[in-house]
Amino acid sequence: MLTKRLKGIVAAAVLSVVVVFNAGAQVAVADDPIAAMLDSLANKKVLMNALSKPAYPKTNKYHYAADSIPMFDDFVFEARCAKLDAVSPFDLQYHSEVRGYIELYTMRKRGSVERMMGISQLYYPMFEEILDKYNLPLELKHLAVIESALNPNAKSRAGAMGLWQFMYQTGKMYGLSVNSYVDERCDPYKATTAAAEYLGDLYKMFGDWQMVLAAYNAGPGTINKAIRRSGGKKTYWEIRPYLPRETQAYVPAFIAANYVMNYTQEHNLYSATPKKTFFEIDTVVLREPLTYQQLTEVLDVTVEEVEYFNPVYRKRIIPGGGYSLTLPKSKIGKFVTNEEEIYAKIRSNEDQKKIAMETNVPQEKQISYVVKKGEKLSTIARKYGVSVADLKTWNYVNPKKGLKPGRKLVLYVKENSATPVNPETVPTENNQNKNTVAENKNANTNTNTAQKNAKGTKTPVLASYTVKKGDNLFKIAQKYGMSVDELTKLNKMKSSSKINVGMKLKVSKA
Repeated sequence: MLTKRLKGIVAAAVLSVVVVFNAGAQVAVADDPIAAMLDSLANKKVLMNALSKPAYPKTNKYHYAADSIPMFDDFVFEARCAKLDAVSPFDLQYHSEVRGYIELYTMRKRGSVERMMGISQLYYPMFEEILDKYNLPLELKHLAVIESALNPNAKSRAGAMGLWQFMYQTGKMYGLSVNSYVDERCDPYKATTAAAEYLGDLYKMFGDWQMVLAAYNAGPGTINKAIRRSGGKKTYWEIRPYLPRETQAYVPAFIAANYVMNYTQEHNLYSATPKKTFFEIDTVVLREPLTYQQLTEVLDVTVEEVEYFNPVYRKRIIPGGGYSLTLPKSKIGKFVTNEEEIYAKIRSNEDQKKIAMETNVPQEKQISYVVKKGEKLSTIARKYGVSVADLKTWNYVNPKKGLKPGRKLVLYVKENSATPVNPETVPTENNQNKNTVAENKNANTNTNTAQKNAKGTKTPVLASYTVKKGDNLFKIAQKYGMSVDELTKLNKMKSSSKINVGMKLKVSKA
């Protein structure tokens, strides 16, 4: 409960705006991933077209002019954060590090925040529904603000995708399929469900919500390493000096996002107007593949509208029966009435050939490849007929350490090309790969090798682990620096296999 003093401070903040700018707390926008995500909204034409400009009131309850940018002293931020903290399982107390992100949102990126406020009317109700289903704090909906700025097609420098910024491997682990035509990391519902499961697993692992946030950003392995380096400390602020710079900023950014989304009017911020909200859309399941263009001809919608409501599809093609289509409710009835006509049109014209050609792709098979001395990503890509970009998406590579001999890479290749393409003719390149993705987040599972054959590398020591209450494959794999794939292969089981308390599993202690 707030003290009378804090209540008085909050009330005083309504009457007096203190113009203060704390230069030391500024966020370096040029290289900040959160600022970059905010900027990406303005470059996303589909999102921009789905929003109308905010309708600023002639006067608001604080009597600000339309172009006024209020600024407050630290004691006001402290009081407001304390009010949020009093009703939250998160530690939302104000820290000096939080101010920089509050100013980023309320001063330098005001237009982006107003766009996010509009987009939140499409996504927040769904976020809350899923978080509640998994018994998770509803404040976690604001995590998507700092992850993606609520852009469902957001892509990070490290290749993470979607509202919740899943790396390829982590997405696969939580059931998100990715192929040339569908990226379920960009499916708002499926990705939010996967994020809820992942966040729940992280909470079981760390038992502290601030630590969960840090682990979501940096990966559980990085957090465990920071705990060891700190001498066994178990809270975020205690291990913060031992975390990567980006993760040091992550929790303050989350506190700031919670603050801003709860105090928009106090900062004279008004929501852009979405053309449709969550309660004005619905979903149907298709019986046959179709193109966005075919929908526009029958339903009187634009391609951009279909793309806005269906960010999961990568080529404006819904590739087959069983896939879902989201539309405004006003169009659902028309689709159901004309569904057979829509399919018939596709069957009778060139679109059918296009869809057949686009969607007739072999199933992908997961394989492992151990890096040999002198190999680059480009060498391996040519060997298996995949792209370097795909290899970077599937495998996190630290740019400071490069691609080391003995490293096990995960590849997803077509069933008919699971063996190397002309392996004898692929030249060996002596320089290690230097063109790797920038280090961003390591929510991806560690890909430490289960077996290293290169000279000078360590051979892993196998040990036995007894499954305890609350364990799952992901948690056990993280504890021993393995991927789930490595753990399941070592124990000759599937990633979907159930484990029971008391079961003995082989683990690697490399």
